Amino acid sequence: RCFYDQKILQKTFGDWKEWWTVCRERKLSLRADSHYRHLLHNFIFKAWRAYVCQQQAKRKKYYVAESHAKKQTLLRTWQCWLVYVDVQRTKHGMQSVALAFRERSCLRISWAVWRRRHYQNQTGHKMNILALQHWAQSLQFRAWLQWRELYLYSQHDKQKETRAVTHHQHRELKRCMEAWLGYLNLHRAKKHQNELAQGHHRSRIVRQCFSDWRLSWECRRRMRAHRKHIEKVAARIALRRAFAHWKHIVLRVEETRRCELAEKHYRHHLLVRALLCVRWKRL
Repeated sequence: RCFYDQKILQKTFGDWKEWWTVCRERKLSLRADSHYRHLLHNFIFKAWRAYVCQQQAKRKKYYVAESHAKKQTLLRTWQCWLVYVDVQRTKHGMQSVALAFRERSCLRISWAVWRRRHYQNQTGHKMNILALQHWAQSLQFRAWLQWRELYLYSQHDKQKETRAVTHHQHRELKRCMEAWLGYLNLHRAKKHQNELAQGHHRSRIVRQCFSDWRLSWECRRRMRAHRKHIEKVAARIALRRAFAHWKHIVLRVEETRRCELAEKHYRHHLLVRALLCVRWKRL
């Protein structure tokens, strides 16, 4: 029987050892699975965090690049406008200088022609007077014919001069009119381009102001909602504090009432014991 009990004990111990081994392997496999899941979750969380950080960095870089592009575009527009203003000023100055120089040159040429003609007329008149004085008696008729021919020649020259001056004035007026029309067309085209540029700039400024206002409005709305939530939480906390204070006061009142009842009961008990003592003494 002892041998049978020993064999039964050995068999039971072997079965228990096998069961314990199986349980231990199962625990180890469960721990390995949980460790693997934990490592996998940790790796996924790290990858997701790196992806979120990368997206935030890309978004920041995109915002910085967009603001830089806007600033560069505005700077180029401003530089082009400054160059255009300088060119217009230079053109106006050159045009005024050219007009003044042309007026001076025309006046100088007209004055030189008039002086030459006047000198020629004075010289011819003096020659005519001398010829008339020297040849008055013998060559009066011939001198008169020569003077007439000279007079007709001078009249013809004056007519040619007046025609040339009129033709030159007409040509100059035509050139001035063509230059003025070209300048007027160019000025209108430049003005139209400036109006288009200003309209585009105003529309961009309006869009930017609207986006800024929308962002500020969203921020204020979130702040109001957060403030309302904080006010609600503060009201709840105040209500809880008031309820706790009221409960404390009620408990104190209840405790005071209990103390008074206990004191009354104790006095009543002392009075009863005193009466009993008095009664026993009388007996």
